[in-house]
Amino acid sequence: MKHATGKTLKTLESLLREIRKSQHLKEKNHGIFYLKSKAYLHFHEDEEGTFADVKKGNKWVRLKVPDNKKEWKKFARKLLIYSGRH
Repeated sequence: MKHATGKTLKTLESLLREIRKSQHLKEKNHGIFYLKSKAYLHFHEDEEGTFADVKKGNKWVRLKVPDNKKEWKKFARKLLIYSGRH
């Protein structure tokens, strides 16, 4: 599984906008978010779809990005809940 390409991240733009609303996360590179000084969230892609890797405690959790864009706002909230700063 490879990191999401610029093309894939472009398709996720409305999801990324929702995530960028968080005051606690900083997007240091396109689609790569940090909580304080630690990596917190990034995206991967493969033939099965697009996935978000989000840090929960000391472990990375991989979540499938919903195919239905109408679910992205709810999905963004789920990603932010892991930070404890939603």
